[in-house]
Amino acid sequence: MGGIGIDGAAAAGPPRDGGILRLAVPTQPDCLDPHQSPSQAARLFARPILDSLVHQDSQGAIHPWLATSWQTSQDGLTYTFKLRDGVGFTDGTPFDAAAVVANLDHVVLPTTKSMLAASLLASYASSRAVDPSSVEITLKSPDSDLLGALATVSLGMESPRTLAGPASALCTKIVGTGPFRSDSGFESQKGMDYTRNPDYAWPPGTPSPGGPAHLAGITLTVVPDDSARSGAITSGQIDAATALSPIGLRIVKATPGLTLHQEAYPGANYSYWPNTAAGPFSDPAVRQAFREGIDWPTVVSGLYFGLYPVAKGPLSTTTPGYDSSVAAAYVVNIADANRLLDQAGWTGRDAQGYRTKNGSRLRLRHLWSSPSIQDLAVQIQAQAKALGVDIVEQNIDSGSYVKQLLAGDYDLIDTSFASPDSSVLRVLFSAANIPTPSRGISNNMARYDAPAVEQLFRTALKAASDADRIQAYDQVQQQITKDAAVFPIYSPLSSIATRTAVQGVTFDLDGTPDLSTAWLAS
Repeated sequence: MGGIGIDGAAAAGPPRDGGILRLAVPTQPDCLDPHQSPSQAARLFARPILDSLVHQDSQGAIHPWLATSWQTSQDGLTYTFKLRDGVGFTDGTPFDAAAVVANLDHVVLPTTKSMLAASLLASYASSRAVDPSSVEITLKSPDSDLLGALATVSLGMESPRTLAGPASALCTKIVGTGPFRSDSGFESQKGMDYTRNPDYAWPPGTPSPGGPAHLAGITLTVVPDDSARSGAITSGQIDAATALSPIGLRIVKATPGLTLHQEAYPGANYSYWPNTAAGPFSDPAVRQAFREGIDWPTVVSGLYFGLYPVAKGPLSTTTPGYDSSVAAAYVVNIADANRLLDQAGWTGRDAQGYRTKNGSRLRLRHLWSSPSIQDLAVQIQAQAKALGVDIVEQNIDSGSYVKQLLAGDYDLIDTSFASPDSSVLRVLFSAANIPTPSRGISNNMARYDAPAVEQLFRTALKAASDADRIQAYDQVQQQITKDAAVFPIYSPLSSIATRTAVQGVTFDLDGTPDLSTAWLAS
């Protein structure tokens, strides 16, 4: 998927082979293996190495990749894939039906401790090699989202030889069939070096190089400090940098010789997620009051200089399957917010002006561990105070954060979640994905459990047509909005600032920069 390039420079002629792309990123993956890690960082680091069975384009259509064709049984429980011939992993292991079975089984193994990929295979029962070039996947129940899931890097194909070892080893080194390989693997707090796979000849879709990547390699360096990344790209120390701050992006736009490539992230907006299972936000009226009582557009425009669109629903407006009918509910209405809080019994006021009920203050604990949230949190905290709501900011270390997340010991938490289409709602709002000590980290941070929505998820998975599937997810968005189960703030943009000489930059469907087609003009 192509992004928007901003600098007015013309294309630099036909692609040129060679050169090492030097890229700085802010965040390292908690684990390199996307079978285990749900993070965007893991997807970025892993995609140059891992291919997928199928490819999903920007319109949501599915195309061949490592699988050349597939058939579905009439009852929707069996998928049979014909695999591409002549494909191999960069460690010499052949890519065949047995490799696909090994990967799918690895994802769902309890010892893998998958935090996202396994939820994408919730309907998976088993798979078997029909012959070396044909694999059959059997499901426990119909799953209309399966092909889209198989297109993600979370279910990317890894060498069976590496899967046979400990899961922890995959957190620093993975082996795939992709356009690049990394013999040294990932080094914490430093980064990762990639070299071109000279045998690569199966890129997905178009446009594509039609063979090996143009770049001889990539040096991916972790640089957490935003000003350091911005300074490195403007001074020419690196070729590209991702996720610059709004100020950094303004500098790039004003600097000759630099280009800003941008793509709207599909999936869940950057949001505050209320704990709907306990505390003040277990009351839907309080949740609705909070959603209406914060002037989200003013906060977003003031902090981000108009860079990010204000959210208009659980999903970004660019997500295939976004239901625009919910947008009308995401408006600021201070008077109605106060009315709702009064009706919920929060009618008293203490000496500091905060609302009280039965002598207790309306206090919300916002759990976070990333300093990048601080400015936004302060602005929302001030707006909540005007409403009579006390937000206590709990900035804690990552270990304590995980412990409290699993225990449900919070009132508010914040994150976004990039994903190719509206099926991400099942990942984020299904009761099966509520994080608990026994289940581990999962993505339903709102701890939302609504029987009507669970039924809609089942309807979506069994849908006989894409239109029926989309209709079910539309109804999910409407119910989530009615229940005020999330407080969307803004729609993030994926951005990569490059030297103008860096050409061919594109984006995966989930918004992750795709470097497989990139090349250096000089």
